[in-house]
Amino acid sequence: MDAKKIVIVASECQPFFASGGLADVIGSLPTRVAKLMNANGENNQVSVILPLYSKFTNPKYRNKLVYIGQTTVNLSWRKQYCGIFKYVEKGITYYFIDNEYYFKKSNYYGYFDDGERFAFFSKAAIETMIYLDIIPDIIHCHDWQAGLVPVYLRTLYYNDERFKDVRRIFTVHNIEYQGIYSYDEDIIQDVFGIPAQDGYILEYRGHLNIMKGAMESSNFVSTVSPTYAEEIQYAYFAKGLEFEVERIKQEGKLRGILNGIDKTFYNPAKDDALFVKYDKKTPELKAENKVHLQEMLGLTVNKDIPLIGMVTRLVSHKGMDLVKAILSEVLKEKVQVVILGTGDSSYEWFLRDMERAYQGKLSVIIAFNQDLSRKIYASSDLFLMPSLSEPCGLAQMIACRYGALPIVRKTGGLADSIKDFSLAKGNGYVFDNINADELLAKVKQALADYEDKALWAKHVKAAMACDFGWTASAKKYVEMYEELLNK
Repeated sequence: MDAKKIVIVASECQPFFASGGLADVIGSLPTRVAKLMNANGENNQVSVILPLYSKFTNPKYRNKLVYIGQTTVNLSWRKQYCGIFKYVEKGITYYFIDNEYYFKKSNYYGYFDDGERFAFFSKAAIETMIYLDIIPDIIHCHDWQAGLVPVYLRTLYYNDERFKDVRRIFTVHNIEYQGIYSYDEDIIQDVFGIPAQDGYILEYRGHLNIMKGAMESSNFVSTVSPTYAEEIQYAYFAKGLEFEVERIKQEGKLRGILNGIDKTFYNPAKDDALFVKYDKKTPELKAENKVHLQEMLGLTVNKDIPLIGMVTRLVSHKGMDLVKAILSEVLKEKVQVVILGTGDSSYEWFLRDMERAYQGKLSVIIAFNQDLSRKIYASSDLFLMPSLSEPCGLAQMIACRYGALPIVRKTGGLADSIKDFSLAKGNGYVFDNINADELLAKVKQALADYEDKALWAKHVKAAMACDFGWTASAKKYVEMYEELLNK
């Protein structure tokens, strides 16, 4: 078979810039896929196309980006500059789309012109492939920010011979964020630059929906865990897209692949963010990390007090209402709790009030801080993740890697990665329903188990022995690529 070209298009990627789990996936998946695809000496190429966020790009890499040229992207009546930079590492070429008008902002997302910003990015990704003459065999797009790529290939580039055999995959990382806009021909034509007669591709329930258009315009649609692929067929999880999900399932296009974590990046034996490094052979050193974190955050210093950590967005679907319902009851126990995250102001204020009421037992840090998050993983005995829905979740995998036993609700990727200790090969505490009493019962069970040192050591060993690396997941992605190429 001739060498194949895979181009991945996404809006975030570690180690360059990140606001969430998408960046972790895009930072790890291409390298693992390329390694598998070239295991027998083949010359398959994997590339990644990203926006160049000038304010967020890691300085360690910003000055290493190589300028390779520029082109003009026509978006409706606009003719926009598109600078192209590249960086090569571990056999992967990363291309960065430069346009400060769209990408020199104070945040990644949340602007009134996000539709135009990522329409430009999607069009620029295609124009970059043309400019660089890297027409791929497969274009793999992630989340709605790259969702117009398959739509443009189906519409604006339909008659372009260069793209006639290009297969398209769209991966849903979180169906809650769909890229929804009013159904308006001005938006279709003026903002997205799509002919009005093709607006039906984006139309869904009376609105323009970029994720729906991407699903309809792709050969395969994947989610980031098998259970999530099943769940989004139901209205509660699909956030309105259940009819489109049902359609792509009937067409045989739906896949579910559990993501992994970068075991090199998340490695307590080599993690410079930790107070004290350790591994599964020296789990007792976790207690030293706990003492240092207690001192740092003003908690009562006692290595024997069980510490519950939580690193999350403070929003409803992360189970924050369940946390609110049980937190005071939990804090009556011999326990400490550390919560790191940002989100809805109502949860932030609640947690600040609780912190004042339980000084020395509860520490709340309203921030996004990767360094501190890893200190929390390393210091925690338990890790709380009571999500109402969770497409994949990486935090529970990282927690296991660092020996913090996860307490999770059985949903999405949490169900696929964490099994209750009452079952064979258990690696955490699992409750079934969106029910505060069930969560509280699991927390109390975990705290009781903590007092049995022999049992606890066995549980920690089981969790740290879990392999959540990318090898198995990347193999399934490669199998999906091969299936698509052989169609």
